[in-house]
Amino acid sequence: MEVHPTGGGQDGGQGGAPRGGARPAGARVHSARAMAARAVDLCVALLHEQPSAESVTSVLRAHGEEGDLGVDDATVARMRGAAARLREVFAAPGPGPAAALLNDLLAGAARAPRLTDHGGASTWHLHVDSGDDAPWDEWFLASSAMALAVLLADHQRVPGGLCASPGCGRPFLDLGGGSPRRYCSTRCATRERVAAHRSRHHPAPSGAGGAGPGLSGSGG
Repeated sequence: MEVHPTGGGQDGGQGGAPRGGARPAGARVHSARAMAARAVDLCVALLHEQPSAESVTSVLRAHGEEGDLGVDDATVARMRGAAARLREVFAAPGPGPAAALLNDLLAGAARAPRLTDHGGASTWHLHVDSGDDAPWDEWFLASSAMALAVLLADHQRVPGGLCASPGCGRPFLDLGGGSPRRYCSTRCATRERVAAHRSRHHPAPSGAGGAGPGLSGSGG
């Protein structure tokens, strides 16, 4: 299944910022993987950085949106709510819990699948939001949930995770066939390897927060 990550048209949707003159970029058709990658980038921008209309617009443009996108502070606030719900999927401990979360998201956010070519501005592609003029937050949640559901079905595993590095926790996409990834980036993985190496070779003094010899609580 291929789905397109962009939407266009004027926003008449209730509670959504205008989608302005947004239109799909050329005639590209994007895969579920591309949509999931966009979902990760938006979740990071909305939940792990300083979100603003400018930063969210930048991510949308990087993933093919063009024209006057009409993203404002209210739009960002609603998209943050959608991102928080999507982040729960990446935090799921296995495919079963992730599938349950995605089923809930699809039941609440998705509509009947429909094909659109945005009036001839793109190739035919699948949408599961309420219309080409759906608010950004609805489009983001519905399309991302669909993409993640497709990837879970294809790979039979959670299609990503949250970075295990303390203080990070960013979501990442993981579609490899080997052991699940633990870190969002090489930088986080390297930092944790260095910290583990230092801990092994430079243990804390016995009196610094730990019991000294003979004080393990095992003897009498």
